Amino acid sequence: MALSRFLIGGIASALLLTGGVFLWKGYTQVAEEEVIPDPPPDPGPIPVAGAGAPRRGAPPPELPAAREASREERRFNRYDRDRNERVSRVEMMSTRTAAFRKLDKDGNNLLTFEEWAAATGERFAGADRDKSGDLSRLEFATTAPKPAAKPKCKC
Repeated sequence: MALSRFLIGGIASALLLTGGVFLWKGYTQVAEEEVIPDPPPDPGPIPVAGAGAPRRGAPPPELPAAREASREERRFNRYDRDRNERVSRVEMMSTRTAAFRKLDKDGNNLLTFEEWAAATGERFAGADRDKSGDLSRLEFATTAPKPAAKPKCKC
């Protein structure tokens, strides 16, 4: 009984291997055939400027005005660095790298609790004008992130 199973398994393996070799050889023969592409279609005669065409030296026609991008479109375009119409995680986080580098004092690309605590302590000490150990409402208001400076012109 065990011998027949062994024999059947061996024959099945040999058949599968043979079939695989035939398939492999068949695909390589198809890939080796040289295929000549069809010639491109005839484009026809070269167009000639008509009677209403602008003359040489005439001013160019007016270009259409571009649509003004919305605030959200401009924000998206600032993040989409590679212009593929998608914002990746790296692109999203790229605006925070300068702030991270300021906090990472030893430059190992790891922010330890001690580095964060030291920066936060310095910020707290700078905001605590009267050196009382706690922040009043006015002192706390100075810790808010500064708004971005508005450009002088719309370029």
